[in-house]
Amino acid sequence: MRTPSTHFRLVLRILFTIAASFAILISPVRGQENGGSAQTNQKWNYDELKKAPEKARLRQNPLENNPNAIAAGGKLFERDCSECHGQKAEGGKHAPSLLRDEVQQATPGTLFWVLTNGVVWHGMPVWSKLPEPERWQIVRFLKSLKASARPGAPGGS
Repeated sequence: MRTPSTHFRLVLRILFTIAASFAILISPVRGQENGGSAQTNQKWNYDELKKAPEKARLRQNPLENNPNAIAAGGKLFERDCSECHGQKAEGGKHAPSLLRDEVQQATPGTLFWVLTNGVVWHGMPVWSKLPEPERWQIVRFLKSLKASARPGAPGGS
C-alpha cells in the first residue's frame, strides 16, 4: 500500500519524466544529425543574450587591455568550452556558434553574464564556480575572434 508521500514522489517522478521528454523534443539539437555547422547554427536561439539585466550588460571587462588575457582565455575555452562549441567556436551538435553576430555584437558584460549563469535548459552549464578572472579571459578570447572567421561576415564561411 502506498503512503501519501510515496504517491507524491511517484507523481513527481512521472511529471519530471514528462518534462524532460518534452525538453528533449523541443531541444535545438533535434533534427541536426544530418546538418553541417552552418545549418545547425541556424537552429539555435540566441535570445538568452537578450535576458541579461542592464547592470550586467553594462559591465566592462577588467582585462580588456591585458595582452595575456586572449591567450589565457583561448586555453580555458579549449579546456572548458570547445567540446560543445567546437575548437574554433564554430558550434556543433551540442552548442551554437560563438562566431555569429548575435554573440560578437553582445557586450562583454552580457557574455560574462551568460557564462556565469549558463543556459541550463539548453545544456550549457553554470560556470559561476570558475574564478571571475578566468571567465573574463574567456570573454576576452571570444571578443577577439576574427570577423573573417564569422559565418555571414565578409570573407567568412
